[in-house]
Amino acid sequence: MHSFFDKNYQTPTWFKEKNFKAKNLSRRSFLKSAAGASAITALPVFSLTVKDKDILTKLTQTDPWLTLDATLLHLLPESASSTEHGPSAKDVNALAYLHQVMTVQPTPVDEKEFILKGVGWLNGFSQSQQGKPFVQLSFDEKESVLRGISNSRAGENWLTTLLAYLFEAMLAPPAYGGNPNGIGWQWLEHQAGFPLPKAGQRYFELPPRARAKNEIAIREINDQQDANSPTNIALVKKMSVKRSSKA
Repeated sequence: MHSFFDKNYQTPTWFKEKNFKAKNLSRRSFLKSAAGASAITALPVFSLTVKDKDILTKLTQTDPWLTLDATLLHLLPESASSTEHGPSAKDVNALAYLHQVMTVQPTPVDEKEFILKGVGWLNGFSQSQQGKPFVQLSFDEKESVLRGISNSRAGENWLTTLLAYLFEAMLAPPAYGGNPNGIGWQWLEHQAGFPLPKAGQRYFELPPRARAKNEIAIREINDQQDANSPTNIALVKKMSVKRSSKA
């Protein structure tokens, strides 16, 4: 592929498996609709370390992170009224979260390559339409370019992927790099579950035995749900009657 508009592009398996629904929802109404009724208390204190900030500062001086940062900030921009419209991509540390997704979390290689290649395709389209790379465009020009690539399947999938990670940055526990001091939870009036994971206790850092135990537990829950289905209940009763008659 050389652009978002390559006719040979087909939605990859990893994208389908994620079953993203964000493309059918507005950026902020989706988040606001998830608001809970409980007041948030005892939020964990989290902030990027000096080292983390230095790394991000250096990263955002060049691509692909320079363009990714600009795209995230456009998708969830800063608002004059943060109380009404909620935190921005910058407020929720969206770039820091995405950096962890790309470098620390067990993200599929194909997905990471798609995100990075998308930066080149975006800048190529921006150059063809506006004569400038994406980061040099005005707000309205950026909106026009992003709407332009959204008319292609690859462009839509790329934007949907970034939007999904924006939502995760706002809603995930702070240990994953986003949602500093629970800012997303506070806006949504959401009470997070406790205890919250810390570095070293995140899902991808759990020992294989613990992951296997969780997978078994999930299967047991699914099996129980299947067993409680009307069809299976009727089958169990029928088998019980047969066993009783034989006795």
